[in-house]
Amino acid sequence: SMGDEVPLPVLVTGETGTGKQLVARALHFGSRRNTGPFVELNCAALPDQLVESELFGHERGAFTDAKERKIGLFEAADGGTLFLDEVGELPFTTQAKLLKTLESQTIRKLGSVREQKVSVRVVAATNRDLRDMIKAGTFRSDLYFRLQMLELHVPPLRQRSSDILLLAEHFLKTKS
Repeated sequence: SMGDEVPLPVLVTGETGTGKQLVARALHFGSRRNTGPFVELNCAALPDQLVESELFGHERGAFTDAKERKIGLFEAADGGTLFLDEVGELPFTTQAKLLKTLESQTIRKLGSVREQKVSVRVVAATNRDLRDMIKAGTFRSDLYFRLQMLELHVPPLRQRSSDILLLAEHFLKTKS
């Protein structure tokens, strides 16, 4: 069954605007998880202190503003795919928790003692050079090696001009 296998994460690399989100959607809808949810988080769009609550959820009273229990995105994506855009922007402490979740397929809500099983494929995208970030000490090498086991590089459109007509036709069809 799907619940027993630990889904291999995918790292999608490429410049901003190359369609990494489309690749993530294609990976989800073309997989056996396509009936499950597709959930996304832009890691750059949140202040550091909110990222963990967003990913893992929290119990009521876990911190000052935690008025009620919150379901995190890992739980929301259970049985499906979690797309982490701009994964290079994750705070260093959150990177460790993400690695643990990828390895164990369990999460722990902030303020909880209980571990909870989830079955989530993580598709992570970045326009940064994570190897440079590792050298600079801002990205964990163990998380990088876990993510890059399956790496897809999306070249910019200027390197694949034959796609331009196909894309134009596609957008003309979907917009009309």
